[in-house]
Amino acid sequence: MAIPQQHDLSNIHALADLTDAEHRDFEMSCRWRRFAAGEQILDQLDETRDVYFITQGRVRIVNFTVQGKEVALDDLREGDYFGELAAFDGRPRSSSVIAIEASDIAKMSPERFLKLILNYPQLSLRVLTNMAGIIRASTERIVDLSTLGANNRVHGELLRQARNAERQDNIATIQPIPVHGEMASRASTTRETVARVVSELTKMGILKREKDALLVCDFDRLEQMVEEVRGF
Repeated sequence: MAIPQQHDLSNIHALADLTDAEHRDFEMSCRWRRFAAGEQILDQLDETRDVYFITQGRVRIVNFTVQGKEVALDDLREGDYFGELAAFDGRPRSSSVIAIEASDIAKMSPERFLKLILNYPQLSLRVLTNMAGIIRASTERIVDLSTLGANNRVHGELLRQARNAERQDNIATIQPIPVHGEMASRASTTRETVARVVSELTKMGILKREKDALLVCDFDRLEQMVEEVRGF
């Protein structure tokens, strides 16, 4: 398996306040590996406690039901990190992690990560802010799954991706184009439902498919549609 050419943590958002010397120190203490697209990085219930930093590529956080159905929880990309829950509480992994594309990963021991947390208040605040965002997103998703119909859940998933995408005025550019099966997993519905909803929104002028991107041509209208059914 190919090895990353550069061991560089400078693009990790949570470590932005470290000096160049501190970056080099932590880079040397990490173990590095490149994962191929589709390769599993972590297994749910694994008992390791390391923290992982994505220096290049994209990964997906997933769970599996008893029947083996994949439930996609989130996608992370260059600059993000994962695995901190096990470092904090020592319990088995809560989810599996799979590389969506070829990804360079730096793995830090839980002891070194916790030392970082204790010694760098700005890092602690960034980690807490990130965890608060995860909790809020999880709460919103639980409410959606409990109260919304399948079509509305697809609208909500499209809005989530649009909020995370590059936006200019009222247009959001989602790249790469979302795969219907992946959206269905996140919205707990079928590919056919996703295809139908995307087609309907395209006819309404809210969505437009281009060669390498899905445009949300009227972000405000999509947001209004979602907020009306959510009741806020």
